[in-house]
Amino acid sequence: MYAAPPILETQVYAKVPPELEVRDRSSDWLQGRQHGKPTSFLEGPSFDLAGNLYVTDIPYGRVLRITPQGGFSLVTEYDGEPNGLKIHKDGRIFIADQKNGLLVLGPGDSQPRPFLTRAHLERLKGPNDLIFASNGDLYFTDQAQTGLQDPTGRLYCLRADGRLDMLLDNVPSPNGLVLSPDESVLFLAVTRANAIWRVPLSASGRVSKVGNFIQLSGGGGPDGLAIDEDGNLAIAHAGLGSVWLFSAFGEPLYRIVSCTGGRAVTNLAYGGPDRKTLFITESSTGTVIKAQMDVPGRAMYSHM
Repeated sequence: MYAAPPILETQVYAKVPPELEVRDRSSDWLQGRQHGKPTSFLEGPSFDLAGNLYVTDIPYGRVLRITPQGGFSLVTEYDGEPNGLKIHKDGRIFIADQKNGLLVLGPGDSQPRPFLTRAHLERLKGPNDLIFASNGDLYFTDQAQTGLQDPTGRLYCLRADGRLDMLLDNVPSPNGLVLSPDESVLFLAVTRANAIWRVPLSASGRVSKVGNFIQLSGGGGPDGLAIDEDGNLAIAHAGLGSVWLFSAFGEPLYRIVSCTGGRAVTNLAYGGPDRKTLFITESSTGTVIKAQMDVPGRAMYSHM
C-alpha cells in the first residue's frame, strides 16, 4: 500500500551485565516457550524523574533499574511474571504481571504487593501492559493466552476513583496501549491479529466504533507502543527486529532497525532531557537500544 519508509539507525544504550544474567534456574514462563532459554527477557521500559530507566524481566520475576550512565541494578525479585510497568506521579511503580494481576511497588518496598487481582469477582486472565491517563485513570490489557483461537482478551480501565470498567472483551491478544495526545482515542496493539486497533473514548467512559487502524504483517505482531506530541505512533514489532513509526493518520514514516541483530523488539519509551530519544528493549540479547527522533515523546503521567 505504501513504499518502504526510510530506515533510522539505532545504537546500544545498555546491556544486562553477566552478573545479572540468570543461568541456573527455569520458570513456568520459560517452559511455555517454544525455543530457547534466555538469561533475561526485558520488557516494560519506563523512566522516573531522575532519569533512571526501569525494565521488567519476565521469566525471572525481576524489576531492574538502569542509571543514565547505563549501569544496571536489581530493584526487586519475586515469584511472578512482570511485563508492563508504569510509574505513578507519586512514585509508586505499577506492574502488569501475567501470573499475579496488577501489582504495586512503593518507594522503599522490597517486594511488590497485589493491587488488583480480580475483576468483579472473576480472576484476571493475565495482565500484559498498562498506561495512565492524565487524570490518574489506569488502562490495562488482560491478555493471557488469547489469540485468534480464543479472541477473549480484555481491555480495562481502572478509574482514579476505584471503579473498574471493562471496555473490550473480544480482543485476540491485547498487548501494548497508548492514549492519543488529547486522550480521546486509545491505540491498542492486537498481537495475534498483527494489528493496531483504534478505540475511541467517549465522555461517558464507553467505547464504540472500534476500528482497525493499522494492519501489519510478518514477525509475531505488534507489542509495546509509544506516542509523541504530534500523535505519531511508535510500534515495537516483535519477531521482526524493528520499530515502526506511523503518523497520526496511519502513514508509515520510519522503520527503526535493531542494531543487535536480535528480533525480539518488545517495548519502548521516550526519554532523555528533551524526550527525543526512543529507548527500545531487545529482549533476545538482554539489550536496551536507542534511536534519535525528531519529535518529543508525550510526557508520561509520572512526569506531568
